[in-house]
Amino acid sequence: MTCYTFLKTALAAALVATSLAAQAQDWPAKKQITMVVPFAAGGSTDASARLLADKLSKQLGQQVIIDNRAGAGSNIGSAYVAKSVPDGYTILFATSTIATNVSLYKNMGFNLSSELAPVSQFALIPNVLTVNSHLPAKTLKEFVGYVQEKKGPINYGSAGSGSASHLSGALLNSMTRGDMVHIAYKGGAPANTDLIGGQIQAVFSPMVEVLPFIESGKLQALAVSTKERSARLPQLPTVAEVLPGFEIALWNGVLAPAATPPAIISKLAAAIQKVVADPDVRKLLADQGSVPIGNTPDEFKKALGPEINKWARLVKLTGAQVE
Repeated sequence: MTCYTFLKTALAAALVATSLAAQAQDWPAKKQITMVVPFAAGGSTDASARLLADKLSKQLGQQVIIDNRAGAGSNIGSAYVAKSVPDGYTILFATSTIATNVSLYKNMGFNLSSELAPVSQFALIPNVLTVNSHLPAKTLKEFVGYVQEKKGPINYGSAGSGSASHLSGALLNSMTRGDMVHIAYKGGAPANTDLIGGQIQAVFSPMVEVLPFIESGKLQALAVSTKERSARLPQLPTVAEVLPGFEIALWNGVLAPAATPPAIISKLAAAIQKVVADPDVRKLLADQGSVPIGNTPDEFKKALGPEINKWARLVKLTGAQVE
């Protein structure tokens, strides 16, 4: 690179930085904000994103619209945001899947650590271990004994290879030294349909997705995967009460392109924190079994590293890999 070329490149970079800094002063007055959801419309993640978008629109005084860009286990939508202009007008509503994918995929299409900046986590979502209502095991302790003693075949379903439901089941199977067989589905809905029908015996599912089946008696809930019991289903033990050390928590939250000005990141995080503090939002999340978070960008960043490491250990345990 010649001296002239270097100076020209440096000047262009400085002009871009100056322009972004100027935009940060009046953000988000310029235009509507697009929140990319890297999953299909109609699912639980999409519903949470739309709740947040609606409330953020009121907090920021600017419309926040949803853009569903599903595919490749959330990588397509995530990569789109990572490569977007870092001006605060394109943001990502991600889930813990993004941390899993670091180990699950050989090529995500972007670098999570260097191309996306954590803004704030929205909520924590417990996984619930549910079984077919005709299974002889009616409690977590009985189920663990059933698996350990190999009293019958246990096929556990998941939303797909490497998904949180797959990794949760694999961890339980490893800790019990059982012979549970993994059956991968194209999403949680078909897995739960077959669970109700008796084609499989168990599934770990996000609580929000299976509450109607639990409350109607179509599925038997045995435990939650989180460290603490759920206030929504307080009668359920944690898996760790029978298998100490078992803990898997799902989450969702907002990230932005890495070069987004800190002033915009701070404004957006503060707005999300106000949404999370809204009594109506907290009630809606509680009704779903979710726990509001609303942390700062630094807190989210500090939480993300251990999350990536945790999911890496679980991916290694299963041997799951996606090209």
